[in-house]
Amino acid sequence: MSIISLFTAFFTVFFDVANLTPLTVLAADTVAPTSGVENFTEAQSVLLDLWHGFLYRLPGLGVGLLIMTLFIIAAGPLSRLLLKPFSFSSLTPLIKSVAQRSISLIIILLGVYLFLFMAGLTGFAVAVISGTGVVGLILGFAFRDIAENFISSLLLTIQRPFRIGDIVEINEFTGIIQKVTSRATTMVDFDGNHIQIPNATIYKGVIKNLTANPLMRGHFVLGVGYDADIRYAQNLAVEIISSHAKVLEDPEPQVLIDNLGASTYNLKVYFWVNVEDTSVLKMSSLLMRQIVGRFTEEDISMPDDARERVFPNGLAIVSNQTVDNAGNNNGNNNAAEDESSGFTSLNKPFSQGNNTQLAENQKPAVEIAGTPANNKAPASNSKANLAHENDDVSSEAEDIREQAKKARDPESGENIL
Repeated sequence: MSIISLFTAFFTVFFDVANLTPLTVLAADTVAPTSGVENFTEAQSVLLDLWHGFLYRLPGLGVGLLIMTLFIIAAGPLSRLLLKPFSFSSLTPLIKSVAQRSISLIIILLGVYLFLFMAGLTGFAVAVISGTGVVGLILGFAFRDIAENFISSLLLTIQRPFRIGDIVEINEFTGIIQKVTSRATTMVDFDGNHIQIPNATIYKGVIKNLTANPLMRGHFVLGVGYDADIRYAQNLAVEIISSHAKVLEDPEPQVLIDNLGASTYNLKVYFWVNVEDTSVLKMSSLLMRQIVGRFTEEDISMPDDARERVFPNGLAIVSNQTVDNAGNNNGNNNAAEDESSGFTSLNKPFSQGNNTQLAENQKPAVEIAGTPANNKAPASNSKANLAHENDDVSSEAEDIREQAKKARDPESGENIL
């Protein structure tokens, strides 16, 4: 306090000298004080009042400054101490970080308010707080998208519709969640590509989690001809599907008639697998191969869709009499060639007169490679059509997860899940 006393004495002497000197110099020739002297006296009075007010509030300013400094220093440790009881909870890192920073900010603002209150600037404190709210509102409009993504990240971490490593479908993108930051979510699709989706888009969109339930249903369509016994075909397909060890018994597989096509019953095949160790795509491929092979053995037809063929130039129809006449004219020339070769030309009319005719046990004129004479597919060995025990139906999710771990980090933000 001795320093303050020295400053007070100095300014008192200074203003006393300044107050007396002009009057002493001008007293001989001046009857009344001038306006300039009056103004100087008023200014001197105002300055003295301000100085005395400053000295009066100086202890409060010192104490307030000390309190604000202590609050700023203690904000971090105190916020961590308040959150320590929640350290064993399932709160995500982002929620803990936001909560800690919010508590620290509240403590610092409280320290600033106490400083202004101790200094006698309560009105100024209210003005600062009001101004801060207005500035915050302006910044909120300016950075609306950033704030929206940040708030969406908070809501995602609280609700947790997916976790790291889950297979999800978001806005027609399907992949494995690799990383979630305060701005966007990064996922790796099954082609190995990184996809970043803003958190606001994810929160407002449709999220399809494919691994929340490890059991997944696969399905495919199979066409069976109208000449087949449809009930027998259904039972046979169910038997083939149920015989695979990776297909779940509960829920049981089903083979239902989906619709009636142009030339086939369209059967919808349903089966359930555990996607943690079984791929739905691989299992569908394997079951289709098994069913097609077994249906071929059992002579269950699977015809192609009926089609209408259009001949733009028309189709010439030749009667039997015309064929007979043409055959009588050319039969003698071609008979020797046909007998020696054992084949009949496809682009020549078949003669029924003096020409040699095919015996009942004779092979057809032309054979298509791989197709027997009676146009019936050969009965294949059941072991060749049925899947082997070492057929790979494992899930590809683990492979994608490993690729995601090896891939370059597409964003430097901290993972919040």
